[in-house]
Amino acid sequence: MPQRPSTTPSRHPVRRLLIGASLAAAVPLGALAWTAGAAEESAPEPRAVPVENLTLATEQIGAGLERPTAIAGPDDGTNRLFIAEKPGAVRVYEPEAGLAEEPLVDLTDVVNASGNERGLLGIATAPDFADSQELYLAYTALPDGDVTLARYGLADASLDVLLSQEHPETNHNGGQLAFGTDGYLYWGLGDGGGGGDPEGNGQRLDTLLGTVLRLDVSRSCGELAYCVPEDNPFVDDPEARDEIWAWGLRNPWRFSFDHADGSLWIGDVGQGAWEEVNHLAADGGGANFGWACREGLDEFEPGQCQDGAEFTDPIFTYATSAEGCAVIGGHVYRGTEFADLAEGTYVATDYCSSTAWALRADGSGGYQDAVIGEFPTQVTAFGENGDGELFVVNDLPGQLHRVTFAEAAE
Repeated sequence: MPQRPSTTPSRHPVRRLLIGASLAAAVPLGALAWTAGAAEESAPEPRAVPVENLTLATEQIGAGLERPTAIAGPDDGTNRLFIAEKPGAVRVYEPEAGLAEEPLVDLTDVVNASGNERGLLGIATAPDFADSQELYLAYTALPDGDVTLARYGLADASLDVLLSQEHPETNHNGGQLAFGTDGYLYWGLGDGGGGGDPEGNGQRLDTLLGTVLRLDVSRSCGELAYCVPEDNPFVDDPEARDEIWAWGLRNPWRFSFDHADGSLWIGDVGQGAWEEVNHLAADGGGANFGWACREGLDEFEPGQCQDGAEFTDPIFTYATSAEGCAVIGGHVYRGTEFADLAEGTYVATDYCSSTAWALRADGSGGYQDAVIGEFPTQVTAFGENGDGELFVVNDLPGQLHRVTFAEAAE
């Protein structure tokens, strides 16, 4: 399922990817770059294992998924996992029973799954899920592929659309959903697709494209099916959309929150030169990550640079053509089983290279980093269960894997 040709030619050929990357031909690995990030960190607690001494492994615990795209772990004491599938279903993994055959949710009649990057793309459980039995879902809707946020009630199989955004192309739909430690729902949207952001959406505040939104979905306000938090960064700007929390993003396919400090980690898929991970403090709203004026730390399209614009640098970049094809943002490990090894460690990968990268704030504005292993092929998403243990799903194999850590042998 190749991508639709871009209105602006990409600099590299395009592979089959759900997450929307432009790729160069394979070359030897190399050329990693890291910079100090914007998130302010307190001094980390002592760790038994330095990040460079960690090693990661995975264990397959489920199979038979149809192009899984996202994982959510309800905080209801069951340690179940809800897994979104591209065509529009949500499947359930039970620790004792395994992967259920029948879907928990079936939205195939409203989801536009045409093309490689459309479909059911994100899932989050309500903070009060044990009582409300409500899910939040992000998908591209029939007929035209508008990126859509909806609330689904398991008790009565109700589907309520909260917000919809027209999306001109089939690629770069974003779709990640996650509740922050502040109780608000965050939703990532891509730049509208095409090569090189032809509409300049990344550097615009009058569109929801190319942003991460922050919404209060616990209530409605006026004609809106949600409310905008009063401390969102652009609520007093008449030329900006109030819902925007962060902007200047190309395709923030996967992001997550660190439960310990509320900070936001975003994996933003690059155009063809650089993949990047961004890190924002809990109060870091308003950050502009630079796309499409910049890609990674490099200038990309000078014509899209705004005079006086200030950008938030990524804390981790790697060369797309050298190290893979599309970054898959992961999670900061806050589980209990491997706390003495990996506590506070952010883990991410790449869809093509499957490299397992580990990052950990060093307490002085920088980050420790290391390659700590390899994931199974074509990982599309990370997730965690109610205990904070990590899991991944991979695309065309359609599998679920549990992530484990160990200390590397000397």
